[in-house]
Amino acid sequence: MQESDGHPPVIFALASGLSRAAIAVMRLSGAGSGRIVESLCGRLPAPRRASLRGLWWRDGAEPVLLDRALVLWFPGPDSYTGEDSAELHLHAGPAVINAVADALVALGARPAEPGEFSRRAFAHGRMDLMQAEGIADLIDAETEAQRRQALAQVDGAQSRLYQQWAERLRVLLAHQEALIDFPDEELPPEVEQGLVDGLRELHATMQASLAEGAGAERLRRGLVFAIVGEPNVGKSSLLNALAGRDAAIVSARAGTTRDAIEARVVLGDVPVTLVDTAGLRETDDEIEAEGVRRSLFHVKQADCVVHVFAGDHAPPRLEGDGLLVCNKIDLHCAPEGAIGVSVLTHAGMDVLRDALVTRARALTAGRANAPFTRARHRAALEETVNHIGRALDMDWPEMRGEEMRLAMRALGRLTGAVDVEALLDTVFGQFCIGK
Repeated sequence: MQESDGHPPVIFALASGLSRAAIAVMRLSGAGSGRIVESLCGRLPAPRRASLRGLWWRDGAEPVLLDRALVLWFPGPDSYTGEDSAELHLHAGPAVINAVADALVALGARPAEPGEFSRRAFAHGRMDLMQAEGIADLIDAETEAQRRQALAQVDGAQSRLYQQWAERLRVLLAHQEALIDFPDEELPPEVEQGLVDGLRELHATMQASLAEGAGAERLRRGLVFAIVGEPNVGKSSLLNALAGRDAAIVSARAGTTRDAIEARVVLGDVPVTLVDTAGLRETDDEIEAEGVRRSLFHVKQADCVVHVFAGDHAPPRLEGDGLLVCNKIDLHCAPEGAIGVSVLTHAGMDVLRDALVTRARALTAGRANAPFTRARHRAALEETVNHIGRALDMDWPEMRGEEMRLAMRALGRLTGAVDVEALLDTVFGQFCIGK
């Protein structure tokens, strides 16, 4: 949709959300924002200076006062979106918000779509895709570690790394094109050798970064720890103790947990979803059997599995790199290799929590400015590495050059240097309306 002058329409949305509050911030952006603000409050305030104004709707014979609000004016291109923008700091009553929204629509604006403000900022060169995703992550950050990670991405730490790689690849591709275009010019042999050596070095650097980025990706999305074991060993009680609330029903009757029950906790500044699963045993009960099947699914998907058994039973065989927890040490001693706890007396719970914190930190360890934080980033980097690897295997200059161009394209998708409309829809569709 375009306005008659060819510019995109003015959009508006609450930047402060719909929760009950004293102030609601209505954000506008678009080439006609100034005209709309003038219609509401008479004249534009000085740029970037808050001004208390009455907002008037002048549709009838007598103007109607909608609210008295702080109005801020941000002329483009020095605004969040790069367009003329404004903010109306309203009283946050629903009637006020609805009345102002109706007036904005009548004056030619329309409600923004999810992520549309940030998408316009991207279109005007105010940020790249990595920074836009960092803003979404900053809004969703639950812990200090996630906040630091997202803020580094917003500040362009990842973008600068990718731009450095892209520049190195561009220079190497230029050398490759020279070898293709001037085969009879007897270019020095060190040109091709330098090209191959440069590709090998870049390939090794990217491979190392792929290995380092797994922890950062886990930190952004949070971890999943599955609590598994036979019925009645205290899995639900352990979940409640770690969560600090009664998230799961506790009963002496075996098989009461039929579906996975989740509780979100923070362990060592890492968000972790604890999943209480159905007891693992052979059963003829159709519903319980389905619960066991789902438990095995969660075991496969979990970042860490916490195997719980009772002190009067033999410890289970530990699969993978999980934690072995012996419950009911108030009645029986824990065997060697297991963390002993009693969810009844809380004995050993501090030791178990410390072990879980250590595991959470180890799973999310990595560089402060990790090369990627999302599956999209990892997939693009893997594709880039694969194309460079194939280029190194090519003897024909033309084929090597084609693989290098494909690597450049894959790398460009990370920051948005390659215009892929579907990619933009995916990135910005996750945003809240006011961003």
